[in-house]
Amino acid sequence: MKAILIHKHGDAGVLEYADFPSPQPGPGEVLVRLRAAALNHLDIWVRRGWPGLKLEYPHIPGADGAGEIAALSESVDDWSSGERVVINPNLSCGTCAYCLAGMDNRCNDWGLLGETTRGTYAEYIAVPSRNLLRIPDSLSAHHAAAASLVFLTAWHSLIKRGRMKAGETVLIVGASGGVNLASLQIAKLGGARVIVVGSSPEKLALAESLGADHLIDRHRTNRWAEEIYRITSKHGADIVVDNVGTTFPESFRAAAKGGRILT
Repeated sequence: MKAILIHKHGDAGVLEYADFPSPQPGPGEVLVRLRAAALNHLDIWVRRGWPGLKLEYPHIPGADGAGEIAALSESVDDWSSGERVVINPNLSCGTCAYCLAGMDNRCNDWGLLGETTRGTYAEYIAVPSRNLLRIPDSLSAHHAAAASLVFLTAWHSLIKRGRMKAGETVLIVGASGGVNLASLQIAKLGGARVIVVGSSPEKLALAESLGADHLIDRHRTNRWAEEIYRITSKHGADIVVDNVGTTFPESFRAAAKGGRILT
C-alpha cells in the first residue's frame, strides 16, 4: 500500500510518500480501506516530536480516518465487509476497570492512532472492531473523517466533564477551530444558548451559520465580560470552552461567575 512515512522528527521535509506493507487484522480487529484521512494539529506535534515520545519507525501519522471494511478477523462477527465506517482514534484495552466503567479515555493502556501507533495516512489500517462507527448514507467519508477526533473531544468536554444541560449558556472562546465548532454544534443539539467570541467577521459568520446565538468580535471590544453580563442578564456563562490559549483571561473567569470552565 501507499502511505505517508516519517523516519525521524523534523519539519514537513521529513514526510515521505512511499510503499509500506499492508497491515493484517489481528484478533478482534478489522482492516479498513481508508477513503479519507483528516488533518489535525496533533500530526504536526507528532512530526516535530516532544521529550518522551517514542515512535516505531517508520511512523505513519494521522488520527482521523474513514472508509469501508476490507477484511475481518475470524473473531469479529458484528461487522461485514464493505460497510462504511469512521474510526474512533482512541485506543483502549476494553477490559481494565476504567474501560468497564465507561471511561475508556482513562484506560491503563490508552493510546491514540497516529501518536502511540501508526495512523491513518495510508490506504489501509487495522483497528479493533470496537473502534468503528457506521457512517450514515447521508454523510461522506471526508466529512466523517473530519468530525472524528474533534467531536469526541468536544463531546467529552461538554457532556461528560461539563455536564451540560438544556437551557444553559455556553461561552466558546474562538470561533473557527475544529473543537470549538464541534462544541458549538453539540451545545445547540443539547438545547443550550451559545455565545461565541471570535477574531474576524468571517469566523463569526461561520459560527452564526452553525447556530451561535450571540457573537462578540474581540477586535471591536475588549470589555468581553461586560458584554457577556449584558447578554445573560448578569447571570454569566454556565460553561466556558477555551481552546485558544494556556492562560484563561481573568475577564472570562469573571464572566463565568462560578460556571464550569473547560480548557
